[in-house]
Amino acid sequence: MPPDSTQLFPATSPARRLFLQKSGAYLGLAVAGSLGAPALVAAQSVRPNLPYGLQLGDTTLVPNGRRGFHRDDSFDFDDLSRSGGGGVQARSVVWARSDKPARMLLEWDTTDRFANARRIIGPHALEVTDFTARIDLTELPPGQQIFTRVAMQDLTTARTRSEWITAQFRTPSLDARRGPRFVWGGDTAGQNFGINADFGGMKIYEQMRNRDPDFFVHCGDTIYADGPMTPTVNVEGGRVWNNLIAEGVEKVAETLDEYRGRYRYNLRDANVRKFSLQVPQLWQWDDHEVTNNWSDSKDLSADLRYTEKSVPLLTGRATRAFLEYAPLRPHSADESERIYRKLSYGPLLEVFMIDMRSYRGPNTSNDQPTESPETAFLGNEQIDWLVQGLKASRSTWKIISADMPLGLVIGDGKNAAGQDRFEGSANTNGPARGRELEIARLLTAIKRERIRNVVWITADVHYCAAHYYDPGQAQYSDFNPFWEFVAGPLNAGSFGPNKLDSTFGPQVIFQKAPPAPNTSPLSGFQFFGEMRVDPRGRGLNVAFVDINGNTVFEKSLEPQRG
Repeated sequence: MPPDSTQLFPATSPARRLFLQKSGAYLGLAVAGSLGAPALVAAQSVRPNLPYGLQLGDTTLVPNGRRGFHRDDSFDFDDLSRSGGGGVQARSVVWARSDKPARMLLEWDTTDRFANARRIIGPHALEVTDFTARIDLTELPPGQQIFTRVAMQDLTTARTRSEWITAQFRTPSLDARRGPRFVWGGDTAGQNFGINADFGGMKIYEQMRNRDPDFFVHCGDTIYADGPMTPTVNVEGGRVWNNLIAEGVEKVAETLDEYRGRYRYNLRDANVRKFSLQVPQLWQWDDHEVTNNWSDSKDLSADLRYTEKSVPLLTGRATRAFLEYAPLRPHSADESERIYRKLSYGPLLEVFMIDMRSYRGPNTSNDQPTESPETAFLGNEQIDWLVQGLKASRSTWKIISADMPLGLVIGDGKNAAGQDRFEGSANTNGPARGRELEIARLLTAIKRERIRNVVWITADVHYCAAHYYDPGQAQYSDFNPFWEFVAGPLNAGSFGPNKLDSTFGPQVIFQKAPPAPNTSPLSGFQFFGEMRVDPRGRGLNVAFVDINGNTVFEKSLEPQRG
């Protein structure tokens, strides 16, 4: 049964309403013209369909002529501005899923008339990728509205196709007079809180879309593969949460198709699909894409929910599903499944997406006095990449998007000796030890390379908070002060606040958490973050917004010069 496709397009402006009326997206209106052979009119049940819409992702600027994947190029934006910006192009991933074997067809233009549309014959969507396909659009003009539409061509006769689905997005601009705006958060459909039609679905995605951001950063826990769902959940105040049950969400994910089903489930939500047609997304992952708190130390032998006990095998299946469904640009052959990467949004902003999950050692007591493979968290190669990328960046603001906070204590039960184990880098108050040694090395490198205006964003803990890391209050102080902003959850149970570890001197400037753990979305403790660069003074404006669209916190940061 395809997801409900009614009422998908409340417009943000009269111009956008006109575009959506013209596009016919999801409205059952066929658009004239096709790619290749002419399309025949066919019954809806015969031709391919795109029941989950489109996703846009990894929109960025790259030098002209660069077609390689994940190029971490740096720009001298002053030189580019003097030369008219002719040496730069934008690019973006367009993702779709067919309901049967088909071939992806795409057109794009800078107007909704598609009068001068560029046409691309895309890849086949086959069983091997769960019928997903993507096209990496290159040579897009910077600073432009891009209209793109996708159809799936039937492989039985190659003469019928699906209806077109149309999306619209903005490419990053080289013009420093236009400040980029983005939203971020994490933790979607967790703790048995899925799609509740009575509640309006995952409506925090509609609140994010209403802010009209240039892009969205999902900081991880994009699904909860380890969280079975039940039709109803008794929640606070004697109320009941009603879940849509589909795609085998009644059990933990173990097979490849079960992991894939969790992504399909989220895309059943009308708010998520509508959001995805307008806002390019940057995805990273954390633990729940595989299983809770997974690392080399994870042991499922006593977990009766799992018949498959091999965490590496589950990780392999989960990774495959994540890379099939994330609107993420594939990496080059040196590490084809690499998730950490950099995205450039012009002279005011660059985003560094890091991976705190794939290269970590086991979850331990995290109190080792020296670095070793056991204390790895980001890994040396990723740290070197991050420091070099930050150093080379000529953008005013460098945003590090992490899947876990740096200074919040996140536990993982106890080890065989009865000692506390830790899931994150923080352990308890005191000098840097365990995984903190790697974080200390990173923060010191940022200081010694004189890298300015670095801000961290993250999610994971299911509440919102603003932390100021002050070396004057820290046990380890060889770093420059910096801010970390935590936002979430996005349609999941709310928790917090967590205890702070004093090692790097974090100070709570603001936090908002529920009165009790695992509070449902009905109580409103759902938050996303928003950042906007003011082009006049190049200041960074930060806000937390709740599920009802209320701003609960604002902070303006001034850039350091020099």
